[in-house]
Amino acid sequence: MEAMVFVVDDDAGVRDALQALFRSVGLPVSTFSSPAQFLTSQLPEVPSCLILDVRLPGVSGLDFQTELSKANIHIPIIFITGHGDIPMTVRAMKAGAVEFLSKPFRDQDLLDSVQIALDRDRTRHKNEKAASNLKASYQSLTAREQQVIALVTSGLMNKQIAAEIGVSEITAKVHRGNVMRKMGAKSLAELVRMADALGIRRPNS
Repeated sequence: MEAMVFVVDDDAGVRDALQALFRSVGLPVSTFSSPAQFLTSQLPEVPSCLILDVRLPGVSGLDFQTELSKANIHIPIIFITGHGDIPMTVRAMKAGAVEFLSKPFRDQDLLDSVQIALDRDRTRHKNEKAASNLKASYQSLTAREQQVIALVTSGLMNKQIAAEIGVSEITAKVHRGNVMRKMGAKSLAELVRMADALGIRRPNS
């Protein structure tokens, strides 16, 4: 499964119509009658987006958007509503919604919005995977190598690093080579970018 569209709407007719629409263009879709049902479901770890009705029994779509954000669930949201107004639209978009569509809307407008949302989520998944891999590479370093990466990326030469950690210059050079290899860095500039992404700073002397 490359992607998934989720629909949360209390109207069974709307859910069925949207399910048919997405399936007609080959998009996997899963529908829910309420935010609670959505939250208690096992969601696949694939790029996805959420089609969310603004007016729902209990918690509103806008409030549910806030809940998801607080729970660190960053799925892109497309709002649909038959009762939209400018303040609703502004609130939704400021909170990161991809689109706010008023019923009746064109099927193509919704499909276009879904593609934008899925592309956004693919980028997020890619970035999160890259960050996870970078962290794993750093954790594969020995304690000494973690010292060295902080010193190298702060601008110290091998001779200075050797003096800082109390080893020979040749040993410092070996550690530096190991760091470059384990981190998969092809240049010092790339290693510096990695250190910045990891928040690595030279320890105070």
